[in-house]
Amino acid sequence: MQDNATEVTAAGIARLAGVGRAAVSNWRRRHADFPRPVGGTETSPAFALAEVEEWLRRHRKLAEVPLKERVWQQLAGHPDGPVTALVHAGCALLLIHDRPPVWLDISSGTDERLAALLPTALDEVLTPRVPGTARPGRTDRSRLNGQNPVNTQPAATPVTPATPATPATPATPATPPTPALAIPTAPRLLPSVPLLRGVAELAADRGARPTFEFLLGRHLDANPRQYTLTPPDLAGLMAALAGTPATVLDPSCGTGALLRAVADRPDRRLHAQDSSPELAALTALRLALHTRAPVHAAAGDTLRADAYPGLRADAVLCHPPFNERNWGHDDLAYDPRWEYGFPARTESELAWVQHALARLRDGGTAVLLMPPAVASRRSGRRIRADLLRRGALRAVVALPAGAAPPYSVPLHLWVLRRPDRTHAQPELLLVDAGRFTAEGRGGPDWPGVRETVLDAWGAFDRDGGVEERPGVARSVPVIELLDDDVDLTPARRLPPPTDTDGAGRLADVRARLDETLRLTAELAPPPAEPVPSAASGRLPLTTVGELARAGALVMRTGGHGGRARVPVLTDHDVLAGTAPSGTLPESEEEPVLTEPGDVVLPVLGGGAVARVVDDATAGAVLGRNLVLLRPDPAALDAWFLAGFLRGTANHRQASSYASTATRLDVRRLQLPRLAPDEQRRYGERFHALDAFERALREAGRLGEQLVRGMYDGLTDGTIAPD
Repeated sequence: MQDNATEVTAAGIARLAGVGRAAVSNWRRRHADFPRPVGGTETSPAFALAEVEEWLRRHRKLAEVPLKERVWQQLAGHPDGPVTALVHAGCALLLIHDRPPVWLDISSGTDERLAALLPTALDEVLTPRVPGTARPGRTDRSRLNGQNPVNTQPAATPVTPATPATPATPATPATPPTPALAIPTAPRLLPSVPLLRGVAELAADRGARPTFEFLLGRHLDANPRQYTLTPPDLAGLMAALAGTPATVLDPSCGTGALLRAVADRPDRRLHAQDSSPELAALTALRLALHTRAPVHAAAGDTLRADAYPGLRADAVLCHPPFNERNWGHDDLAYDPRWEYGFPARTESELAWVQHALARLRDGGTAVLLMPPAVASRRSGRRIRADLLRRGALRAVVALPAGAAPPYSVPLHLWVLRRPDRTHAQPELLLVDAGRFTAEGRGGPDWPGVRETVLDAWGAFDRDGGVEERPGVARSVPVIELLDDDVDLTPARRLPPPTDTDGAGRLADVRARLDETLRLTAELAPPPAEPVPSAASGRLPLTTVGELARAGALVMRTGGHGGRARVPVLTDHDVLAGTAPSGTLPESEEEPVLTEPGDVVLPVLGGGAVARVVDDATAGAVLGRNLVLLRPDPAALDAWFLAGFLRGTANHRQASSYASTATRLDVRRLQLPRLAPDEQRRYGERFHALDAFERALREAGRLGEQLVRGMYDGLTDGTIAPD
């Protein structure tokens, strides 16, 4: 079956060929045989992938479309939408993972035969692995409003991971939850068969699980505003706080990050629910590929239509939607879950807290990610007070800014335990991990956060108290918290950090600043001497594109995924001259690793910047919106290359402009044709300018640190004014 239905945009063509979008526009203008649009809009046309691939080969723009890129373009351009394609791919990958001989048998014939036999094969695999999966023949009758989540299109509005519901007695009947997965029928599968064959080929090389993670990560990365994600480090911390439970529920599962963090043992029993049918389906498949344990998954509004009203789990992990007004306040006034008080309309998070407690066994633990306002809003003070009095709320942990979306807000973790006895003198553990905020956009210092939080929680859970650490951790008697506000914000209840050596540390900063200022003065370039007009003739120029075709350099673009815990060099790092600070969605996509002497340029934003990778930065993954140029040392000096690429006029002529952004076509950047000795002369001068620029940045950073420390010391009394 010819894959004519798969469409690809100009941006997708650029990725296939490893060029900028401007190059694709040029091809369309200059080549009469360039494929005609088959869809999209006038400003964003779509092309048939098969026609594009054939044209690229014919014109030697590309020897062969990489398999992973072809599979991704098939998924992204699927006629029923990328979510449907991703679910179909996940079903096939689970079959390949569990019963490879069955897949080999049914895929050996025609596309029609594969589509006809696949539903039965999926039934045999999915039914035991994902109990409750809707079978062919009754799918449409069992779905919400006649919709099959497997074929649901992506939501038009941003999707926030759903959250918990419980057995309710609403005034208005709630739509019941539905199974997360429905086995697709043969007609539904037929358009996906070319994709499934490509996915199987990719899985033969990478494995079924990494292949699904790659495709899921790429989809999430391509739609960053549609999904609210829980970062892996945060998910791991929340799972560690929950201990080693056998039965775990996530009532707002999103893409399954929290349950995946606890799915490492076969005896675990996992339960998931999300209001988004597509997220529930993707979570079910993701978990089934990561564990042999049965995965119970449902789609539906958890608060209005709980899929597990009789469940008593050992642990509940939840990243609920924040600041929801339409959470069911008018329908759920008499719901039995509100043991600690009926939440106000503005307190949806406290509804999730009580739902989590209602689904726990006695003594079970719940860990919820919360916005910091929940700890202090007056509308929730009565519920907070009752949670404290009855010993249900055990700890509040303030995370550093950047731990999870929204990254500018320092979120909280609430650790709760369903009371199984009365605490004579209950206490609450308060932890503030804000000092582990990292500079730049790389997120917090997770090892430091994890060690601090788990050490404090372990001691508190074991001994009922914790040794006080000013500014970091304290166990507070509940009676101290039951005032008019019941404010549980850790920073307001912890004693200030002891900073007896504050003045000494500021003296050290001052000494480093003095030394940096002296170095900056030494590195300042000498007065510029103009070139005589007779010697200022225009040098013969070449372009980066010509040098790449001649083999003088190799050009690579930043990826959309990579292996976990590998530092990522971001466009922000390049612009600010800082160390690698980023992360990418975890996948098995082969990352582009930097090497000493590489030249890295950001392609968005219009800044005339080019950075030469040194030994300290080498080995980092190249991030998004970056292009890497790897010069042949025998043909090009790296500093000569980087210096000329930073010219303002050079960037201006190589940039294209949209209404809100500037994009750089790196292939159009120019530099003069010079002999190696002359290149090195320029390179030495550019290298010296780079050292001067770094010294200026360091002086500015130390100056800001000194000023901030002086203000803090003078205001908190640790530094005398004279």
